[in-house]
Amino acid sequence: MKKSFLITILLCSFSIIYAQNNNTEIDTLRKDALNVFMQASDYIRKEITFVNYVRDINDASIYIISSSQATGSGGRETTYFLTGQHEYAGMNDTISTVSSPDDTEEILRMRQVNILKMGLMRFVVKTPLAKHININFTQPLSDEVSIDKWDSWVFRTRINGYLIGQKSYNSSNVYGSFSTSRVTSDWKMRYNLNFSHSSDKFEIDDEIIKSTNKSKSFSTLVVKSLNDHWSFGGTARIGSSSYSNEDIASELLPSIEYDIFPYSESTRRQLRILYSIGAYHYQYTDTTIYNKTKESMLGHQLSAAYEVVQKWGSVEMSMRWKNYFFDWKMNNLMLEGFINLRVAKGLTFDVGGYYELIHDQLSLVKGGATSDEILLRRKELETGYSFFVQFGISYTFGSIYNNVVNPRFGN
Repeated sequence: MKKSFLITILLCSFSIIYAQNNNTEIDTLRKDALNVFMQASDYIRKEITFVNYVRDINDASIYIISSSQATGSGGRETTYFLTGQHEYAGMNDTISTVSSPDDTEEILRMRQVNILKMGLMRFVVKTPLAKHININFTQPLSDEVSIDKWDSWVFRTRINGYLIGQKSYNSSNVYGSFSTSRVTSDWKMRYNLNFSHSSDKFEIDDEIIKSTNKSKSFSTLVVKSLNDHWSFGGTARIGSSSYSNEDIASELLPSIEYDIFPYSESTRRQLRILYSIGAYHYQYTDTTIYNKTKESMLGHQLSAAYEVVQKWGSVEMSMRWKNYFFDWKMNNLMLEGFINLRVAKGLTFDVGGYYELIHDQLSLVKGGATSDEILLRRKELETGYSFFVQFGISYTFGSIYNNVVNPRFGN
């Protein structure tokens, strides 16, 4: 009995010593791992385990900023900007991956992880962990290049809806769209067809209130690239909306755009100025407050958009001015933006929203709206402005490392 007990004690001691030695080796590897600051998902932290994910940018040897923009096919191009600091100062890189519109979330995140692994290698190779890295090429190269039989044209169709209700209320909505586009380095062409139909029904003290809203539209955009700063093109649109009292609303607007920064830097920074001038035509469902049932006019629009992504955060701001030539008092000014700032270690502040000055409501119904239409927002109402604001502040402190993913009981 004593002999068995002694053997058990020896085995437990050996296991503890082995575990301690093994953990010491793992801790040594973790200590020598590259410190990385980025907004990493649980999946990225789970798949890329050979770096330390730190909470604050000042503790990182490399920080990674990501941005995303739509591609011509309907997918997305995700770009990562890798910037070294401290002992890696001066080592910068830009990498990107492109998804197709039918890629699943799993395919998309696998591609993002793979491109990040490749981008990190030039930094990891300078750490003691480099000897544990093994690089493989998984596919043989083809000797032939396939030809795109669609010539970059992409077609999409979608229909969706919902139906909800209870004893005294039900609501339904159906929305459909069809679009086609062709985006190349020289041309950008998009054509969209949309329709929607929504209805609400309320029963209040044996009184039944019904309301519907319908709209449909066709729009097109054609843009020709002139060089890395200039583009020329235009938009056209025709549609109808019961909310806006429009049986037919059409516009044709030739436009020209200038980007202060080269278009090739669009994933990191943009300052675009767009000017449009053209014709508008409206046919109204009901007589307007200006005693019109239809009218045609000329007008123009000027807009500017600024976007920048840096290690201190990001800024997205835009402005649009629109007015009709027949009366310069008929105008509309909208300002919108979103700012995310890393104020100090662990402290982040964000604010966003829009403000619109509205002086061009040509389609307002002369008879006004019923109380039901007002409450259900089924008719456009007279106003001089519209706004929306959101803001937030967060502060995080504690351990600088954020490597472990634990999915138990959810996130």
